[in-house]
Amino acid sequence: MVRVIAVAVAVAALLLAAWVFLLAWRSRPIGRAVLAGAGVVEALILAQVIGAIALVARGERADEPLTFVLYLIASVVALPLGAWWAVGERSRSGTAVLGVAALVVAVMVQRLQQTWS
Repeated sequence: MVRVIAVAVAVAALLLAAWVFLLAWRSRPIGRAVLAGAGVVEALILAQVIGAIALVARGERADEPLTFVLYLIASVVALPLGAWWAVGERSRSGTAVLGVAALVVAVMVQRLQQTWS
């Protein structure tokens, strides 16, 4: 895995989670700025996927390939699903779902690092 991208994804996801949980604590729904932030995190995740594909194409392999691929797929899907839920349910709990999704992404990135090394 490209460590710089993995760290960037984890930090961005944690910052997004903190921002979203602050909104949930204040009982505010997410807005366009939060969705833009989620888009930035998702773009970083996609960059990580491209980096992983490039490394595999060069002949490198994860220690646990199936686990790695499943975590990679789940990390791509988690944030859009959380955003979809938060947009659909404009309540405190709907907002919190996006925060949980951002935390899940940060944890999955760390697991990806562990399964790669």
